[in-house]
Amino acid sequence: MSNDTITYVVGGGCALIGLTAFCTLILVPALTAYRRPLERIAALVLSVYVLAALVGVGILLGALVILEWPRVF
Repeated sequence: MSNDTITYVVGGGCALIGLTAFCTLILVPALTAYRRPLERIAALVLSVYVLAALVGVGILLGALVILEWPRVF
């Protein structure tokens, strides 16, 4: 295996672990808290909004690390 392949496998595994954690800790409790289908759809939409916000924060922090890395080290 090349270094690029290992990097992609590790990144994919981290993404899978993060998505699993999101589903078990945020999505499932939000969907099981309501009984009406419309309320469940609203909970799903808001949960996806939270996921997008978390991904956005992660991208911003990753970009900050990439940009500031040469100055720190």
